[in-house]
Amino acid sequence: MNLQTTKELTNGVKMPMLGLGVYKMTDRDETLQAITTALDLGYRAVDTAALYYNEEEVGEAIKHSSVPREDIFVTSKVWNSDQGYDNTLRAFETSLKKLDMDYIDLYLTHWPVKEKYVETYRAIERLYEEKLIRVPGVSNHHEHHLKDILASCNIAPMVNQIEVHPYLSQESLRNYCAQEQIAVTAWSPLGRGNVLNDDIIVRIAHEYNVTPAQIILRWHLQNDVIIIPKSVTPSRIKENSELYHFELTKETMQQLNAVNRNERFGQNPDNFKFDF
Repeated sequence: MNLQTTKELTNGVKMPMLGLGVYKMTDRDETLQAITTALDLGYRAVDTAALYYNEEEVGEAIKHSSVPREDIFVTSKVWNSDQGYDNTLRAFETSLKKLDMDYIDLYLTHWPVKEKYVETYRAIERLYEEKLIRVPGVSNHHEHHLKDILASCNIAPMVNQIEVHPYLSQESLRNYCAQEQIAVTAWSPLGRGNVLNDDIIVRIAHEYNVTPAQIILRWHLQNDVIIIPKSVTPSRIKENSELYHFELTKETMQQLNAVNRNERFGQNPDNFKFDF
């Protein structure tokens, strides 16, 4: 396993196991610098969304990078107020224009908006059939949401991006996704920083002579979970990529798995509150 390690999805597309998340990156220069730093270090994936209001910066940074566009895996998402079949197709066109690209690698339903998420995914299927995206997927979908989609879709979602960290291991949902051959990506893989001071994680980090963040990120990778840690700090972006000079033992993995509290730091998809 190394920085270029990928997970092969059901259609043969290889998705990097480590990418840069750009949520809450609103300062243009800071965003450009963060993406440039990550790409220079060897990151090959960037995760954005319409909601983040930085798709233009993502496109600009990639365009001016020395790394070819086809070597970078770009994810974006349709926001809740743009869901439904026709609206999703329009929202995608807007994102594609802002990114200034010919295609997006992975396009996701951001949250399962009640009575809309099945239609939204149907539009994502169409984008996939038209080769405007390389991978169709969803985000924040529980098992029952996925079952609704799988009951009617022609092409199953290949990725589900969900909140996962040591305090919310989502083992049952991850197992279901594995059974359906849906790759799992963890947003906020460090639990928005809330798990970094956990006594068990701090002790393990000391034993391995790495940081708590590196322990957590390595735990994700060894659980076959794709990670997109967010940072604008060059040193932190570098630290988050240095996960391959050590390996967690089976015993350590069991200890970390046992830290779970089923505690969310984001919203539960079943009662998500948002403003249109």
